[in-house]
Amino acid sequence: MRIAARVPGLAAAVSNLGEPAAPTPPSGGLSHSPEEITRPLPGGAILARGLVQRVILASPRGYCAGVERAVDTVERALELYGEPVYVRKQIVHNSHVVRELSERGAVFVDSVEDVPEGATLVFSAHGVAPSVRGASEARGLRTIDATCPLVTKVHTQARRYADAGYAIVLIGHAGHEEVEGTTGEAPQAIVLVESVADAEALEPPQAERLAYITQTTLSVDETHAIVDVLRRRFPHIEGPEKEDICYATSNRQWAVKELLGEVELLLVIGSLNSSNSNRLVEVAEATGVPAHLIDDAEAIDDSWFDGVEVVGVTSGASAPERLVQEVCDWFRRRGVPDVAEHGSVYEDVVFKLPPELRRSKRPAAA
Repeated sequence: MRIAARVPGLAAAVSNLGEPAAPTPPSGGLSHSPEEITRPLPGGAILARGLVQRVILASPRGYCAGVERAVDTVERALELYGEPVYVRKQIVHNSHVVRELSERGAVFVDSVEDVPEGATLVFSAHGVAPSVRGASEARGLRTIDATCPLVTKVHTQARRYADAGYAIVLIGHAGHEEVEGTTGEAPQAIVLVESVADAEALEPPQAERLAYITQTTLSVDETHAIVDVLRRRFPHIEGPEKEDICYATSNRQWAVKELLGEVELLLVIGSLNSSNSNRLVEVAEATGVPAHLIDDAEAIDDSWFDGVEVVGVTSGASAPERLVQEVCDWFRRRGVPDVAEHGSVYEDVVFKLPPELRRSKRPAAA
């Protein structure tokens, strides 16, 4: 199946994207002549520049179960232990989420060494290398692991392959925190491959056995292309039973693909350092549909919509839904009344909070 994903020991992702999307009612928007596009409307609204008549929202979009768990982890830690609670790196890659948690008492740091001895430290959803855990223990920190369970699964695969004597190809992006954490599980055994060209140029490993694993937030199509090259060049290469790209990343890319035939431009709501958000932009651009990655409605440039009648909107897995609604309101204020969902998809995935937080009362010694 291209959408539903099942992970051993974890809840299943349920989606109806495999079914045809429900038709959206005919547009009730306005068609504007050039001289009308800047005319104020009653109530202070203004007409959108260009000919935008309709906005269609991709489904699913926004928060995934791993992001929800990570954000809840920081909020719960603040309730239990009081502020400050330190977080190594950004808990998720979204500037709004990080700013809001900072205002509530979270302190984001780049290194374990930036955390006072004995303080509370949360590991981000992207995971950490064993060396980071060791450094935290040496400083006597109370650690809470908010690593997404799907990332933890990849870490486990890396350790198992390395322990069995495999050379490991990690498909991912250099510098991404998830890649750094996974590589740290078996640094002597792992080689990073970022592209088809890298896969073509990969030197045959010294080990007798070869396996591949992947970052969870990659382009589905690009990853398949890289794996195809690896399998052609190394026919005996092994891989995970289920692809490592997470259900939410896959679902959001498929949702965009199904939307692209109906829109002329796509807005992707997400921060610049969000891997899965950037992949959504690439999915659109690969089919010739212009796309823009925006942090929020304030980043919209109405010159993008010259000659555009239908705009698609989606959001990355770390972007709160309120940012989507603010973008919808941006269009409504500019005279675009037709804002509709592209079908309706339900993802039934829930991850439990870390065990340290599964309690209801604040510790007396906090």
